[in-house]
Amino acid sequence: MTSSPASCPGDPMERLDPVVLHHIVNTLGWPDLRPLQRAAIKPLMDGEDAVLLAPTAGGKTEAACFPLLSAMARHRWHGVSVLYLCPLKALLNNLITRVDTYSQWLGRRAAIWHGDIKESHRRRIRTDPPDILLTTPESLESMLIGVKTDHAHLLGNVRTVIVDEVHAFAGDDRGWHLLAVLERLERISGRRIQRIGLSATVGNPEQLLTWLQGAGAGNRAGRVIAPAHPTVQLPNTPPPGDVELDYVASLDNAAKLIASLHHGEKRLVFCDSRRQVEELGAALRARGVTAYLSHASLSAEERARSEQAFAEARDCVIIATSTLELGIDVGDLDRVIQVDSPGTVASFLQRIGRTGRRAGTVRNCLFVTTRKETLLHAAGLLLLWGRGWVERVSSPPEPRHLVAQQLLALALQEHKMGDQLWQGEWNGLAPFDSSAEPILRHLVREGFLDEDGGLLFIGPEAEKRFGRRHFIELTASFTAPPQFTVLSGRAEIGRTDPSVLTEERPGPRRLLLAGRSWQVTFIDWTRKRVFVEPADSGGIAKWTSGGIAGLSYELTRAMREVLLGADPPVSLTRRALACLRTWREDDAPDLVHPAGTLLTRVGDDVRWWTWAGYRANATLAATLAAVADPVQRPTDYWVRLREDLTPEMWRAARAGAGNSLVLPDVDRRAVRGLKFSAALPERLAVATVAMRLADFPGATSALAEPVRLHMRRP
Repeated sequence: MTSSPASCPGDPMERLDPVVLHHIVNTLGWPDLRPLQRAAIKPLMDGEDAVLLAPTAGGKTEAACFPLLSAMARHRWHGVSVLYLCPLKALLNNLITRVDTYSQWLGRRAAIWHGDIKESHRRRIRTDPPDILLTTPESLESMLIGVKTDHAHLLGNVRTVIVDEVHAFAGDDRGWHLLAVLERLERISGRRIQRIGLSATVGNPEQLLTWLQGAGAGNRAGRVIAPAHPTVQLPNTPPPGDVELDYVASLDNAAKLIASLHHGEKRLVFCDSRRQVEELGAALRARGVTAYLSHASLSAEERARSEQAFAEARDCVIIATSTLELGIDVGDLDRVIQVDSPGTVASFLQRIGRTGRRAGTVRNCLFVTTRKETLLHAAGLLLLWGRGWVERVSSPPEPRHLVAQQLLALALQEHKMGDQLWQGEWNGLAPFDSSAEPILRHLVREGFLDEDGGLLFIGPEAEKRFGRRHFIELTASFTAPPQFTVLSGRAEIGRTDPSVLTEERPGPRRLLLAGRSWQVTFIDWTRKRVFVEPADSGGIAKWTSGGIAGLSYELTRAMREVLLGADPPVSLTRRALACLRTWREDDAPDLVHPAGTLLTRVGDDVRWWTWAGYRANATLAATLAAVADPVQRPTDYWVRLREDLTPEMWRAARAGAGNSLVLPDVDRRAVRGLKFSAALPERLAVATVAMRLADFPGATSALAEPVRLHMRRP
């Protein structure tokens, strides 16, 4: 080695394998490691669990890989000893070359396994396992339950699991699934497996670490590693960056503005719907802008082509949903532009973190809002960001449907399981422990599991419901809406919503996909395929969104503050200032009051303006059922009340609420959207959805506030 960045006794870099250290200096040309990478060496090589906290492109992958490769060489690990789990296949595709290059420094190998990988590639992995396997939790589940994979042979040597973008797992059901699979993996390996999470900024990193440790939390060494760094925003600290907020009144005006700005620069534009990505992409191309698109309904090949072309170009724009929010590398960016607003501060931090990576540059983001409501939304979000506030990551409560999924998956994995021994397979991790007994009994009663001589195994109802394609439906914890595959000749372009093919429209049926219009030539309803040919214009983009919508209590409260006069600490254009002034002067007196919440009547329309967020308002509507309008869908901002409401009725209902909050009412369609709900008793499925719809702290806060009554009829 020509030189070494480790220059003093006790330097943590001295613990790295000499070959790794040699390549850091001579192959990568790094004079030193970043503070995060230095701080991670000792705890990771000592086998501690950890959460590594840094923004996108903060060097988290290297911070994990360099110590683990050194430990692999020192302790002579063989077979698949490190699993690298990611939430997106695209992120795995982006990482594999880099991780494999680092592995080859030591004569080791990395390989990738996900749903798009050919069977021949999987056979090679089964026959000759790599040292590091990059995969998703869903593919890991498929290895455990699949008949083609000897999971003990392939996964029995795993020592460490790296979970990239761990916060993206922890906040939804994929996190529960991940934890359960990791506990089963520990049973297969017969050892405690080190767990390392890589995360962007979150409001509760210590709790995230405890969550990641699963059943072993409290009995395992672990730490959050987040050394001070100029580009890291820790919770409750002022944020750096150049941020501007604009209001342009329409998506077409947004396209005009984006086309006129930042010529010669690479711009990443985030939208928060696939439809908006498609429409903006078509509008920019019509104005002569070199534009590429990326979203989940484009084919993998189409996304890869766009992302590769964008990475290699200069004067261009790529328009994306959150698919490019995570750590996928699209090269050096000059600008991030946000159309309207993301739903969380954490999401915004991911997006602005894509810029400011080159020396002499700063993180930047231009917000281009297209409606009054999204301007207010963006202003509230930036107000929270300016205070250094970031959402806490917490798992959805009561994952009973995933308990059912895990019981069925375990029966497939082991072929049979003891009716008194199954609880130990998750090492006591709640709720996959003895509390799952009622769900197990239901699965037996309904034929999802068969029982014979104290043994449980897959029953006919599970075969009927989930058995297609080797139980592939059991590997994913989320439900994807049905879509039709769009083909031009033999080339797959992407997928579209069935409603685009069935709704009545005049003229030829045309789709907008990949930023281009296509005319439908044939629909194969049985195989869900649509054949198209290019068209000049007129395409329609539409997709059905799933899940529970709505903003948080904290964000809607920040929006209320904006209406009351608070400005976010960013540059506001004249248009944005004028629109906010209109909000405050013309609308705010009927929506907000500094002394508490407002209850207003306009004709027969009675609304309680809580500014408490969707879940809190759903909770309040159920709790105040005596005075709430029974036919309503709660909003982020208000709860509709009965048109015959009187002040006396209101005071009585509010006094009666007290501490007796009620779970929100549940639409049965929402229960059908809960994956594996068919394997639950209906009452438990309804209770699960209701718990996820509730926000008791937000509802309690809203009830505790003074209420100003505006009960005048016009």
